[in-house]
Amino acid sequence: MGIKVLFIYPNNPGMILPPPSLALFSALLKKHGHKMEIFDLSFYSTDHGIDSDGSRMENLNVVPYDMGSKGLKKSNWKLDIINQLKRFRPDLIAITSTEDMWELGIYVLNEIKEFKIKNNIPVIAGGVFSTFAPDLCIKYPYVDMVCVGEGENALVSLCKKIEKGEDYSNVTNLWVKGKNGKITKNKISELVDVNNTPMLDISIFEEDRFYRPMAGKIWKIAPVETHRGCPFTCAFCNSPDQQTLYKKETGSSFFRKRKMQKVYEDLKYFKEEFAIEYNFFWADTFLAWNSKELDEFCEMYKDIRLPFWIQTRPETVSEEKLKKLQKVGLNRMAFGIEHGNEEFRKKMLDRRWKNKDIIEATSIPKKLGIQFSVNNITGFPNETRKLAFDTIELNRHIDSDNQNIYSFAPFHGTPLRTVAEKMGLISHNTITKCLTNKPQLILPEYPPEEIEGIKRCFPLYVKFPKNRWMDIEKAEKLDKEGNKIYENLRLEHIEKYFPKPEEDLAGKEDISRMPDVSDDVKRGFVDELN
Repeated sequence: MGIKVLFIYPNNPGMILPPPSLALFSALLKKHGHKMEIFDLSFYSTDHGIDSDGSRMENLNVVPYDMGSKGLKKSNWKLDIINQLKRFRPDLIAITSTEDMWELGIYVLNEIKEFKIKNNIPVIAGGVFSTFAPDLCIKYPYVDMVCVGEGENALVSLCKKIEKGEDYSNVTNLWVKGKNGKITKNKISELVDVNNTPMLDISIFEEDRFYRPMAGKIWKIAPVETHRGCPFTCAFCNSPDQQTLYKKETGSSFFRKRKMQKVYEDLKYFKEEFAIEYNFFWADTFLAWNSKELDEFCEMYKDIRLPFWIQTRPETVSEEKLKKLQKVGLNRMAFGIEHGNEEFRKKMLDRRWKNKDIIEATSIPKKLGIQFSVNNITGFPNETRKLAFDTIELNRHIDSDNQNIYSFAPFHGTPLRTVAEKMGLISHNTITKCLTNKPQLILPEYPPEEIEGIKRCFPLYVKFPKNRWMDIEKAEKLDKEGNKIYENLRLEHIEKYFPKPEEDLAGKEDISRMPDVSDDVKRGFVDELN
């Protein structure tokens, strides 16, 4: 008969595409005779955190985007989740969350605690936050289990034991809280074979969740997995710690590539069964393929012929590679630059490329007419305002279609989180919220208000001539005068450097929110590395 599992996905309005992990869990559970539903907060106003009122989603309706009926729900999420629980009657509640959304997830669990307790429903938490801070996750009274590492095998085993009424305290990858409060910490099992998983069940998501602005219009977009993990060791990302964890526990490399046939099957299925119009390749570094594999992808993708987006590192590109991808549909791409000071980037971030090489590499998509964005981070441990201007200077030499800069998010499971804790900049118990209004690290030479000023005026510093920098510096101040100067400069920036609404916007995702153009990047390319 199987059991019923309700997945709670805490998420602020309008943020990021549906997570492929939930679609995979649904397919796996159905394969083993279970049922799964999700409660997705992405289109609800939750009164919790930045943009929780839906302002981000409402901004999508500013010219040139017309989301039509796609957007915020009018109903109350608290009533909706209780009604879903009463109707579905789950045997297990699972919550998958990024670290910045964890407190929203707890907020939801608190709201349904009476139903959970009355019906004796166990709750399991999973995701990268639970992997690297299981001690923090399991301390919450309404969390009974925490999954450390990949969840596919653990979830199937757990559901089987619940179905049979068996003790599940020994399921691999799980920390299980006993009735006496004692926690059983089980070992981590072998890695999932990414080439032996069922087709993603994206039917579990509401239709509206697939529509996003990209390349100047609204598309129905699907997230596609080509790689799991990353071969690089950026200190602000969790990939190095994933590699370390699995090498220690299983002797295996966390980084895996999916066979091209498996990728093709997903793409074909999404296009034919769900009318997907645009593919969003989820890989941290899409071009972590050798030449043979890239040729296989291009040959395979000739049959798909849909526009697509990728992210990669500058050192992975060449004119030959991008020409091949452009021929089969590459529509837009993003580069992670992160910082403009070579020595700081090498020492603190473990990014070792020279600025001249970055400039040369990023000139290739411009030459070919491929739209691209550049992502940067500021507010790292040991950073100063002067160092931040090195990032501005590097971006002035890159003719990208838009440039983003975000505050460093000290997520658990990243090497720089460990550095920040050792420096006394943050405690282990502090939960990182990358979408807060201010940076969480209080740096002695680079306080939060300066970081916020740099973030706000970053595109202005990059695009305007240096004889305008005196005015831009005044616009950094978050006071009445600064706001007035900033607004005037912002409008001038849009007028000079953004195409008109009737023109091809080529990916200027939401021109109404300059400079923070794409929150998807903040959540998707910094946190969903998670």
